[in-house]
Amino acid sequence: MAKIPRSFRLLEELEKGEKGIGDGSCSYGLEDGDDIMMSNWNGTLIGPGHTVHENRIYSLKIHCGQSYPDKPPTVQFLSRVNLPFVSQTDGKVDPIKLSVLAQWGSDSSIETVLVGIRREMASFNNRKLPQPPEGSMFRGA
Repeated sequence: MAKIPRSFRLLEELEKGEKGIGDGSCSYGLEDGDDIMMSNWNGTLIGPGHTVHENRIYSLKIHCGQSYPDKPPTVQFLSRVNLPFVSQTDGKVDPIKLSVLAQWGSDSSIETVLVGIRREMASFNNRKLPQPPEGSMFRGA
């Protein structure tokens, strides 16, 4: 199978992200429209219903390095959230603890990461975890 250049892949993802995903619970786009390397992205998640996250809006930073999409992006919550795969110090997502990053494949994307995080928020173990006050942010965010 032919390998798609990084820039083509990211342009495709940008177009899809700007249109919104499915029900609008996840969105993403470039942090800076002039970023020709398309490395720094913003993501937004709306917490899943029937959980402690319901109707909360979470902001994230996503960085696609030079080896993307062969290697997963780094993900960091700007909004405070209590989840087992998120550092309570700086909001960084531990790729080993989040299956969608740990099992990264060439067909994975920014969208699959956001959808995977949202799925984890709704999981049995995470749906009722006590959360920080709504609207609070990690320091430096």
